[in-house]
Amino acid sequence: MKRRPQALLNRLLPKEKLNQYQGNPTAKNILAPLTIITIARSLIHIFAPDGGVQSIATIPLNSFTPNGTATVILIFALWGLSQLLIGLIYVTVLWRYQALILLMYLLMIIEYGVRIVLGYLKPIETIGTAPGGIGNFVILPLAIIMLILSLREQDILTPST
Repeated sequence: MKRRPQALLNRLLPKEKLNQYQGNPTAKNILAPLTIITIARSLIHIFAPDGGVQSIATIPLNSFTPNGTATVILIFALWGLSQLLIGLIYVTVLWRYQALILLMYLLMIIEYGVRIVLGYLKPIETIGTAPGGIGNFVILPLAIIMLILSLREQDILTPST
C-alpha cells in the first residue's frame, strides 16, 4: 500500500493541538536564537579538528597523551551529537509542537543548572575562560525567565464584561 509523503509526515508528527502555543510570544521568539546557538555549538564539537576542546574551551590538550587527547576530542564530539539532537528537538517544537515550548525551557533549566553544578563538582583544568562556561550563567537565568513567560497565557483581546 502506497502512502503519500504528507500522510506519513502527519503520522510521524501529528498536528493535534500541539502546535498551539499559549504563553507569552517573547518566550517563543527567544527559543529560536537559543536553538541556533545549540546547533552551532554542537556542530563545532562534531566538526572542529579538536572538537573545540582547546581552541574554544581552552582545555590544554598538549598536556595529555595522544590517546588522552583523542579520548577527550571524541567525548566532545559525542557531546556535540547530543547537543545537535536537542537542537533538532527544539526545531521540531518550534515548527510543529509549540505547546511543548514550556517543556523545552524546563529541560533547558535542568540541563544548564546541572552543567553548572557538575562544573563545580568535577572541575577541569583550563587555560582561560571558555565562552560556553560563561554562556551557562547567561542561558540558565534566561531560560528561567522564559519559562515564567511561557506559563503566562497570551492576552486575548475580548470585550470585558
